[in-house]
This record gives sequence, structure tokens and C-alpha cells, in this order.
Amino acid sequence: MTQVLNGRGELGNLMRRARLIDQAQQHLREHLPTELGEHVFVGGFHQGRLTVITDRAVWLTRLRYEQSRLLSLLHELPGFAAVTGFDFKVRPVRPAKVPPRQARHLPAQAADELSSCAADVDDPRLKRALERLASHAEREP
Repeated sequence: MTQVLNGRGELGNLMRRARLIDQAQQHLREHLPTELGEHVFVGGFHQGRLTVITDRAVWLTRLRYEQSRLLSLLHELPGFAAVTGFDFKVRPVRPAKVPPRQARHLPAQAADELSSCAADVDDPRLKRALERLASHAEREP
């Protein structure tokens, strides 16, 4: 554990690299317009090229126009003098927002109708489905 915390060993190198990538991302976001900076994510560094990820093609186009300025900004940071260019990628970075669940209410009278329909049905799958729906009714204790 001491080696990890002191930055020694393989995990230490990985942690150092993660800190550098985070530093590059923060620096780029600070110097880009707010609406663009929110969509910029640094994905990694390999063979002198920094991978920059964005969630939509429109932001990627704007980043391409900013390449020379972005490269100058990165060269201001210690540890990024070796960056020679960028690999731009479009990837959905943030998970899609799950729509809020809509609460549905089934009156007791509707549940009784569903139960009576289920009693008259011969198909076992349909019968179970109707009974399951009827079980969601608002019953008074």
C-alpha cells in the first residue's frame, strides 16, 4: 500500500498517468468556451498523441478548428511537451438519462374487471398477464 501511495510500481505509474490526463482535461476545459468545454474529455495519451473525446460530431468539428491553440495550451503544462497532435473521437460519454418513472394508478373497479376477464380467458399466458395487471390495483386495507 505504501508503494501505491508513494507512486512506485505499476499502479503508481497508472495513477500518475491518470492524474496527468485529468490535469490536461481540466486545463483544456478552462481555456475553451464553456459550451464546448463541457463536452471535452481526454481519453488517453499514446505515442505523442492525445486522444480527445466528445459526445457529438458538432463539438468535434469545433475542436478540429482549435487544434493549434489546444496544442499550445497543452505545451504550457509540465509533462505534455511530448504531445505532437490529437486523435479526436466521438463517443457518447455520459450515460443517457433514464426518464423518470411515471406512477400509474389502477382503480379497484378496473382491477375487478381485469380479474373477471382473466377468469374467462383460456390462454394461460394472457390469463397470467391480466391477473398480474389486476394485482397492481389500489386496494384499501
